[in-house]
Amino acid sequence: MATPDQPALALQDVTCTFASREDRKDRYTAVRDTTLSIAPGEFVSVVGPTGCGKSTLLNISAGLLQPSSGTVSVFGEPLKGINRRAGYMFQADALMPWRSALDNVTAGLAFDGVPKDEARSRGEAWLKRVGLSGFGDRYPHQLSGGMRKRVAMAQTLILDPDIILMDEPFSALDIQTRQLMENELLDLWAAKRKAVLFITHDLDEAISMSDRVVVLSAGPGTHPIGEFSIDLPRPRDVAEIRSHPRFVELHAQIWGVLREEVLKGYQQQLKPAVAE
Repeated sequence: MATPDQPALALQDVTCTFASREDRKDRYTAVRDTTLSIAPGEFVSVVGPTGCGKSTLLNISAGLLQPSSGTVSVFGEPLKGINRRAGYMFQADALMPWRSALDNVTAGLAFDGVPKDEARSRGEAWLKRVGLSGFGDRYPHQLSGGMRKRVAMAQTLILDPDIILMDEPFSALDIQTRQLMENELLDLWAAKRKAVLFITHDLDEAISMSDRVVVLSAGPGTHPIGEFSIDLPRPRDVAEIRSHPRFVELHAQIWGVLREEVLKGYQQQLKPAVAE
């Protein structure tokens, strides 16, 4: 039985190893001996070098990947199969091109057997919450990138998950649209205070949104090498908070840890090209 003081999500000594794509006999360890927990209502961002294994951690948390060793628990219960208490917002939106914005938002409700009229009412309410009232009949190709992200966010949050998993959801947007979406997400999060695990390569984004930032090492065998409490005042505007003196201090501290790992990751990416 879960108790209130248990983490919403906990990874304990998790390692995830795959067969190499070049030689099935070789093994590649994406994540090694990783322990990470997120409290109910906490917003945690994970940053690390490109390709270090951040998305692997998210997929393990979602139950889409099983760790080779270690344990994953959700509100104190061992995770078996798909994490039904989590909603997942991918880097590329998962909108179905043949369905309208409203039908995309309500797709999960239909799968759960929610009556059509109730699903429609809830879907329209969520489109209004994300600033898309009146756009329910539009199809994905008729929406801008920012509007598509709003639909994807409503699609995730309409199911009222206890845990929200987000894999660089705003990375493809221009900076102005990205900051608007970040603020909208923070407003929605503040209303219900769900646990959030947010993957990003953007340190500014991580600091401006989070309660805590976890830094991962370069791969292979990525693991946490630093953890920072973000003691900035809330509510926050993600653009304005970046001029706060404490933001500048935190950025310098975290970048001091992250920089070396980014350089390691960059050198590793160069190796195949050098070998060729």
